[in-house]
Amino acid sequence: MTNSQSIVRGAFFIVASELSFALGAAIIKLVSASLPNESIVFFRNLFGLIILTPLLMRNSTKILQTDRLHLHLVRSGIGIGAMYCFFYALAHLSLVDSMLIKSTIPLIIPFVSALWLQETISHRVILAGILGFIGVFLILKPDGDTNWASLVALGSSLMAAIAFVTVRKLSATEPTLRIVSYFAIVGLSISAIPLIWTWQTPTVSQCFMLMGVGLTTTIGQLLLTRGYQNAPASSVGIFTYTSVPFGTFLGWLFWNELLDKNSYFGAALIVLAGSIVLRTKIISNQQKS
Repeated sequence: MTNSQSIVRGAFFIVASELSFALGAAIIKLVSASLPNESIVFFRNLFGLIILTPLLMRNSTKILQTDRLHLHLVRSGIGIGAMYCFFYALAHLSLVDSMLIKSTIPLIIPFVSALWLQETISHRVILAGILGFIGVFLILKPDGDTNWASLVALGSSLMAAIAFVTVRKLSATEPTLRIVSYFAIVGLSISAIPLIWTWQTPTVSQCFMLMGVGLTTTIGQLLLTRGYQNAPASSVGIFTYTSVPFGTFLGWLFWNELLDKNSYFGAALIVLAGSIVLRTKIISNQQKS
């Protein structure tokens, strides 16, 4: 397979993964109208672990043996916090605004990496971060009508960025299945605790929606992994922003949501900032090679 074919194939998988994630977000927003956030997070983790179980059964218990348990716990705890915040944002914001704020994660990761891993950060990336957060500021409604759910969504992006950097740190010695398994097990354990005081038995239709959440998000993860296996992030990472038009369409289709001019301008700045970050990675990789 030629390099150009690999990039096209990788881009296809990335776009498909973002469509799957957008569908999952829409289902979460639908079911959140009748189920508490705590239940949705729990069942998402439950069905995710069920889907993962066949892979775990094929491996021995040694897959869970690790010398880096503390990092697995940090990654899982922060990751589940990001999930709670993002699901809350989906329930209280328009779908597209939630997806827009979620798309700031690639802009935050370089700053977390610089603070934690002592990685160098270029002036171009700093400029991109500034542009991106101007975009977020516009989405947060600078006219004084800021929705607190927008800040929760931004907190979700920050926690997700920290979780991604933790995964990078773990990946040096830990196999992917071990990282995913710890997140599934710890995530399910943590999300079961609030059910003690918030339990609500799902109806049949709610169960189908919850299974849909687990299925779409798991498929999205698999497609995303396949995309990055076919081509480097510097070549296809920009396609992660297709979640924005997908979210815009689904928000309009199900809730008649429309972007205002501030959100359009904010979206353009976020995508531009993401492009700068990815372009900087390409230049850096070329210089290293």
